[in-house]
Amino acid sequence: MRIAVLAGGIGGARFLRGVRTACPGDDITAIVNTGDDVTLHGLRICPDLDSVMYTLASVHDEQRGWGRRGETWRIRDELTTYGAQPTWFALGDLDIATHLVRTRMLDAGYPLSDVTAALCRRWEPGVRLLPMSDDRVETHVVVDYAEEGEPEPRRRAVHFQEWWVRHRAQLPAQAFVQVGVDDAQPAPGVLDAITTADVVLFAPSNPVVSIGTILGLPEIREALTATPAPVVGLSPIVSDKPVRGMADACLPAIGVPVSAEGVGRHYGARSQGGVLDGWLVHATDRADVPGVEVRATPLLMTDDEATAAMVHVALDLAKVVGQ
Repeated sequence: MRIAVLAGGIGGARFLRGVRTACPGDDITAIVNTGDDVTLHGLRICPDLDSVMYTLASVHDEQRGWGRRGETWRIRDELTTYGAQPTWFALGDLDIATHLVRTRMLDAGYPLSDVTAALCRRWEPGVRLLPMSDDRVETHVVVDYAEEGEPEPRRRAVHFQEWWVRHRAQLPAQAFVQVGVDDAQPAPGVLDAITTADVVLFAPSNPVVSIGTILGLPEIREALTATPAPVVGLSPIVSDKPVRGMADACLPAIGVPVSAEGVGRHYGARSQGGVLDGWLVHATDRADVPGVEVRATPLLMTDDEATAAMVHVALDLAKVVGQ
């Protein structure tokens, strides 16, 4: 079976481990958000791609939820001593090696998809890992705040990582802007993975800045509406709260209720111009999404086996809506 999964970072990575557990030997392609990507200290950093790669390779730090296990921080500490900005984004020594290799390859003219494939040859994630695009797309957040020394807050756009990491999403988001998304082309293999899949799954990733950014590429959205494969999404919202991350700080900015029903309606039914055929919500939740088959099942990814059970339900729902 050919499975295409749209995914963000940590939540998407955990979900993909469950897909791999549930479907051993199947052809699994992860199409990963790159809107979080940023250049810091001269290095190109791809947080979602790396979270997926490290997690599938079982070298991620489970306690922090991101980065490498056994990480050290000597370079970060030395940069701080020098006063090199920014100090709010921590790069570990092992992680810096990944960013150095990526940056050197990008500077040599290799596209991000080729760079990602080269990195994955070392880690062997067991899943084909594709960036959503080789083109540069960066999510920015429109906020009101005053920098040190400024008498009054003013409206400005900051990179998503600054809003997420430095400000912990505490500054109310007025809008999200995916710079470059309208002109970005899907990376090689992305459209083929969607149009030839037997099923397409949306991981329970952030619907605004992860899945939403991927869907912002016009050709990817068009492929999803045209693919003969059933498209099933899993809600990232359980009991009106995000399972992980801060989707509740993102959804109000685009006028979407923080609920499984709200997100399902935001994605919408393929039969009505949206992108879903099926929608999984948590066992205690209910959702009415016109034109979409909704099923309730436990959606807490406590371990790979629990996540694999979610995947099996999603695949069963795909069979129903695909008939």
